[in-house]
Amino acid sequence: MKKRDLMKTLLASTLLCSISVSAFAQGAFDGPTTGPAAAEGKTIVVLAGDLKNGGILGVTSGIEEAVEVIGWDVRVIDGAGSIQGRTAAIGQALALQPDGIVVNGFDAVEQQAALEGVVDAGIPMVAWHSGPVIGCDAPGGIFANVSTDAMRVSEVAAEWAIGDGGSDIGVVIFTDSTYQIAIDKADRLKETVEAAGGTVLEYVDTPIADTSSRMGPLTTSLLQKYGDRWTHALAINDLYFDFMGPSLAAAGFAPDQGPQAGSAGDGSEAAFQRIRSNQYQAITVAEPLNLQGWQLVDELNRAIQGEVCSGYITSPALVTQDALEKLGDTNAFDPDIPYREAYTAIWK
Repeated sequence: MKKRDLMKTLLASTLLCSISVSAFAQGAFDGPTTGPAAAEGKTIVVLAGDLKNGGILGVTSGIEEAVEVIGWDVRVIDGAGSIQGRTAAIGQALALQPDGIVVNGFDAVEQQAALEGVVDAGIPMVAWHSGPVIGCDAPGGIFANVSTDAMRVSEVAAEWAIGDGGSDIGVVIFTDSTYQIAIDKADRLKETVEAAGGTVLEYVDTPIADTSSRMGPLTTSLLQKYGDRWTHALAINDLYFDFMGPSLAAAGFAPDQGPQAGSAGDGSEAAFQRIRSNQYQAITVAEPLNLQGWQLVDELNRAIQGEVCSGYITSPALVTQDALEKLGDTNAFDPDIPYREAYTAIWK
């Protein structure tokens, strides 16, 4: 067996074990078990950075599910993938005078001026992926910034690429400098690849919101520029690979040929479908989006009542085709742990 094939076999075996045993298998809930009971009669607003983003959509669905249990009302406002749209969404939220706000999937620094209005109004805020500082007391008046360890997510994706292709890989990294967390994740991807002897061919900065129009031409251009030297594509988000496959197919590459794609988050339904059907994405490092939606509601309940945040940090999972074949038809990373029951018990 060739060295590269042996590395791939060993890696696949290790990852399949870890994903099927620890990530998707039934287990105990490792989050909070105590906290304040549900505050009554509250209305919250979810400021979604862009509902076309599978991660943001998955978290929003989790919030909506949890709100039904805690007994609140929720209004979702879509920032539609633009800075102006997100600014306008914050203005709409302020006009509604809600009891709490969820900043869902955009950098708090980008909207610092607008979010200062939320702080001045005394409206508690929690966030998902609002910046590089995760957990309690994040910058910008954020009570809790819910996320997995983004640096570890990047390391897992980069380690997969190295295990898949060996130290002679040539990687193109896709990121979006609009977001500090995206820069940090891409930097860690680059550091991990290069530390193992791999080559980063190019570091492509292209807005997540423009992937539908930009990824096709970019893919064609990169193929012309690097040819066979481009062995792996790594991105900070699954959305980049929603639009890469058609260009690879048009260039005559089968899914198991050409650059192999791996995402350092977030584990969208579309990404699961591509991985399952071998359609130009090999892996994603998924977050438990639905669980994180429940956590956001719990953190906001704590903030509204003047309690301390839980400090809970969820764990990601490396999703491969082999692992998905063992899981049936699910297209989301929703760990089989009783988090719904745990949060319901706290609130009731």
